[in-house]
Amino acid sequence: MGTGKPVMITVEAIVHSPVESVWKYWTDPKHITQWNKASDDWHTPFAENDLKVGGKFVSRMEAKDGSFGFDFGGVYDEVSINESISYTIADGRKVKIAFIRQDNDTKIVESFEAEETNAIEMQQAGWQAILDNFKKYAENVKEQ
Repeated sequence: MGTGKPVMITVEAIVHSPVESVWKYWTDPKHITQWNKASDDWHTPFAENDLKVGGKFVSRMEAKDGSFGFDFGGVYDEVSINESISYTIADGRKVKIAFIRQDNDTKIVESFEAEETNAIEMQQAGWQAILDNFKKYAENVKEQ
């Protein structure tokens, strides 16, 4: 990032599912591969997650037509089960995710440092699309 303070972007959603289920779907690789995409022409064929402070994670995100793909990964800075996750992405940017219990629903608030290549609006839209996809998945998953 440049010399100034990084721009923080926040996306959020209310998932109509209990926090324990939301946490499982968010952190278990077999679930991550089902929801981690911004649009239907993308997918995540592989995910690995060592959910502990100092643990690493990676998700392989690819266009279904094979035209483009990248690994999204980093290292966990904080993990508070069913409450919050903080991590540092491989490029050094910080991310914090809060899972807020609201009766039988869960509010997810995800804040991340913007990167300098793409417009803020584009980054926010992309991360929101992934979060919206997670919400759809978590509310409709059959396996508990």
